[in-house]
Amino acid sequence: MAVIRISAPETAKPGEIIELKAMIQHPMETGYRRDQKGKIIPRDIITDFRCTYNDAVVFEAEFFPGTAANPFVSFFARAVQTGPIEFVWTDQHGQSWSERRVLTVS
Repeated sequence: MAVIRISAPETAKPGEIIELKAMIQHPMETGYRRDQKGKIIPRDIITDFRCTYNDAVVFEAEFFPGTAANPFVSFFARAVQTGPIEFVWTDQHGQSWSERRVLTVS
């Protein structure tokens, strides 16, 4: 199980710009490094990140082998109405991890 850290406000005023931060613990192995015995460490990277707010995509990113371990993203969105914010990471094998927060707009 990956460790996920999310920073998102619980409440916001209508129209307010909010900052969302997300990090997932992942080795992001490139497939180029070798272990102590000289064997190539298999490639293992997260390839995609997507954030939705009320089922609308507000941010997407593609990751590549040059991305550091434990990828971190920070971005902004406008608070429109109360609803869920979902953060989803997908790796090269199709495995996904997600975390969800609810933003209350009032």
